[in-house]
Amino acid sequence: MNGDLSTVESRQRTAGLLWPVLGLVAGLLIACTTSGLPESGLATVVGVVDGDTLVVDLDGRSESIRLLGIDTPETVHPDRDPECFGAEASARLALLLAPGAAVAITRDVEARDRYGRLLAYVERLSDGLVVNLSLVENGFAATLHIDPNDGMRHELAAAEALARSAGLGLWSACGGPHEPLIG
Repeated sequence: MNGDLSTVESRQRTAGLLWPVLGLVAGLLIACTTSGLPESGLATVVGVVDGDTLVVDLDGRSESIRLLGIDTPETVHPDRDPECFGAEASARLALLLAPGAAVAITRDVEARDRYGRLLAYVERLSDGLVVNLSLVENGFAATLHIDPNDGMRHELAAAEALARSAGLGLWSACGGPHEPLIG
């Protein structure tokens, strides 16, 4: 009888330990499936879609990246005609990030946008150029702040103010300042 009692106690102890372990495993699985992406990582540029979107090879998978904190005039939107200065913005991004270029990507709070694109700041590894910031500084992009992603909000806003005051790029093209569409 004493052996039966120790078997029951042993099973109760095992069951008591099992639930916390299962909870931990479940938590890890949820964390892996919701983020599934590193906070930052290295990638290789495959190509440019438009002025604020590119495709990279990230850990052997093709990922579409939407540059965080900026917006450029549309060139490939399915419901809109190409906008003034859109072709120039796309060409500038293609010049900055040629296929094969090594880049570091850094996420902010939200991993993806509503189209499934990875949201990131992109740094060209050859010289440390932060592409998002460079596009704004030179008038090829305007700032686009969407909460909660604000890792470079102040730097981008300062760069936009300088580009606007100097009339660079889209701020003087097409007969006046361009206010990029959100989308």
